[in-house]
Order: sequence, then structure tokens, then C-alpha cells
Amino acid sequence: MVPTTTSGHVATASAAEAPQRRAGVLIALLGALTAIAPLATDMYVPGFPEMGRTLHASDSAVQLSMTSFLAGLVIGQLVIGPLSDGLGRRRLLVPGAALFAVLSLVCAFAPTIEMLVAARFLEGIAGAAGMVLARAVLTDRFHGPELPRYFSLLTMVLSVAPVVAPVIGGALLSAGGWRATFVALAVFGALLFLAILPGVPESLPPERRHQGGVAGTFHAMGRLLGHRGFLGCTLTLAFAAAALFACIAGSSFVFQEVYGTSAGLYSTIFAVNACGMLLAGAVFGVLARRLTMGTLLSASVGVAVAAVVVQVLLLVSVGGSLAGTWVTLFFAAFGIGGIFPAGMSLGQSLGREASGAASALLGGIQFLFGALASPLVGAFGTDSAMPMAATMLGSLLCAALCLVVLVRPWRGQGAEGGAHA
Repeated sequence: MVPTTTSGHVATASAAEAPQRRAGVLIALLGALTAIAPLATDMYVPGFPEMGRTLHASDSAVQLSMTSFLAGLVIGQLVIGPLSDGLGRRRLLVPGAALFAVLSLVCAFAPTIEMLVAARFLEGIAGAAGMVLARAVLTDRFHGPELPRYFSLLTMVLSVAPVVAPVIGGALLSAGGWRATFVALAVFGALLFLAILPGVPESLPPERRHQGGVAGTFHAMGRLLGHRGFLGCTLTLAFAAAALFACIAGSSFVFQEVYGTSAGLYSTIFAVNACGMLLAGAVFGVLARRLTMGTLLSASVGVAVAAVVVQVLLLVSVGGSLAGTWVTLFFAAFGIGGIFPAGMSLGQSLGREASGAASALLGGIQFLFGALASPLVGAFGTDSAMPMAATMLGSLLCAALCLVVLVRPWRGQGAEGGAHA
């Protein structure tokens, strides 16, 4: 009798572990899909000078290939997300991964800068499928405190990928030139395509899909934007993204040209501040079981605003310093690292009935605001840290205003943290 009982316990344990393993595989694949955009954005940056020489293109033309990719990423999310609410996730996710691989190869063998810019735009649209549908699948499959915890993991992927990508890109550049970067992206896309075929099942059954065709799915976006809380989450995330992109665009000038650091030291500073976002994601994952999303979002916005206020006060009172700017940017990154998973979890919860459209708006508008904010730092000058700090502060104050006026976190709507699980 004892062996029978023991084998029964083992069988029960194995049966219980199987769904957990499947969930782990799913989260890993969704994380890889989320990494597509930062990898495709930052991996080829070290090859810009060589790319210009090879394609006989100006610096601005080479940089346009980055802009076109980001434009494709924004448009792709805003189109693919709502379409998936009517067509299902896999019908768009699988061809998106395949097209990303094919278009990366087109980029690798582009003979002219014009063809590269066009291919990068299409590559951005294809890559957007992975980003926007990863969030939609996550919302379809998970509820309660699991949802914000898994969103924190996706945010951590977005924090790590921009740090790792230039290192990988530099190694590929040394080994095979800038074209090798796009060959590597094509391989990554092909492997993802093969992995998601068995690993990411359809998460939106036909009975839950939106009817009414394309017009009906995009009408859902209008309804979401008419929801006060969802609009507030969207704008809070968008302004936080604007602050982050302003920091990324301005920090290299501030640390290397204003404070005179070497490129190596700047890379260290950038990596340490990215670790601040990673740490925020880890802390968020723990606190999400105990606190509401509104509380965590409010606290994260407060930390980010306070850090940049201190930075501006230091610049006005005693002038800029390497240590002061580094420390305040670390805490700003920590706050922003908490805003993203909290705002995304709350926004997706409020837009659960059309999670593809919700994911499109929450993600697409982030990149749009980030792309618009990046040039502002250079427009106001790069001879001090003040333009970067002022742009960040203005963006974060707008995020705080949207939080208070629109989200109104004290009302507890859409909360999926531990207090409301």
C-alpha cells in the first residue's frame, strides 16, 4: 500500500508542476518577443559609422533608419493590437515573427540607404506584433496578482535589453561588420517563429473576440480612450516614457561632454542606472502581492518626480556635478522602472475586454511620446545638464498630473494587486 500511495503523490505533484512549466515557457517566450524592439533598436548603433561609409550615406540618413524603425513600431502596435481582438492573437503573431526574420535579412543585404530605411520601417511593423501581442496574451491568460508580477518581468526584459544590445552589436560588428547585426536579428526572429508555434497557444477563443470587422475593433480603441482611468494610465505611461527617452538622448552629452567622462565610464553609468530599473521591477514584483496597482503607481511617480526635482535644485543652487547627476538619475530610473509595470498592469486590467487595443494604445503612445521628447534635449542645448533635467521634470510632472486628475488611484478601479486579488 505504501508504494501505491507514494506513486500517487508523485503523479499528483507532476500533474501540478506541468501547468507551471508551461506557464514558465510561455512567459519566457513573451519576454523574448518583448525584447525584439530594444534589440533591433540598439544592436546596430555601434555600426553607424561603418554603415555610412559602406552605403555612402550621411549621418542624418543613417539615423533616419532608426527613426523609420520606431515609426513602424508605433504604427504597427496601433494597428495590430486592435486587429487581434477580432482575429485572434496567433493569426497575427506567427506571421509577424516570420516577417521580422525575413525583413531583417532584407536589411542585412540592403544595397542602398533608401532600401535600408524602407526595410527598417517594415521591420518595425513586424516587430511590433511581438511587443503588442505579448502584453495582450499575458492579459488574456493571467489575472489577479499574477498579472502585475508577470508584467514586471517584461519590464525587466525591457531594462536589460538596451544595455546588452550595444555590447552584442559591438561584438558582431568586430566579427562581421554591421550587416552581421541584421543577420543575427534574422536568426533570432526565425528561432522565435519556431518556438512560438508550439509554445504560444491561442489565448483569445472565438467566443471572446470582437465582432464587427475592422471598424468594430478600432471602435474599441475609441471607447478605451473615452474611459477616464484608462486614458490616465496611457498618458501617465507616455509621459514617463518621454522622461526616459529624454534621459537616454541627453545623458551621453551630459556625462561625456559636460562632465568629461570617458565612453567606458559612461557605459558603466548607463548600465548602473538600467540596474535601477531592474531593481524597481524586482521590488514591484514582490509588492504587487500586497499593494494595489494604484498605490504602486503613485509611489513610483512620486519617487521619479522627487529625484528629478532634486536634480534641478542642485543644478540651480550649486551647479551640476557628476556624482549628483548620477545619483538623481539612478533614483529617477528606479521610479520610472516602477511606473511601467504598474501603469501597464492597471491599464490592461481596465481595458481587459479589448486587451489587444489596450496593449496597442498603452505601448504605441509610449514610443510616440518618447520619439517626440528625444529631440527636445538637443534643441535646448547640450552644454549643461539643465535641458535634460528640465525636459525630464516637465514630462514627469505631466505624468503626475494625469495620475491625479484622470487615474485617481485612491478610487481603486481596476486594481489587481494583492489588496484586491
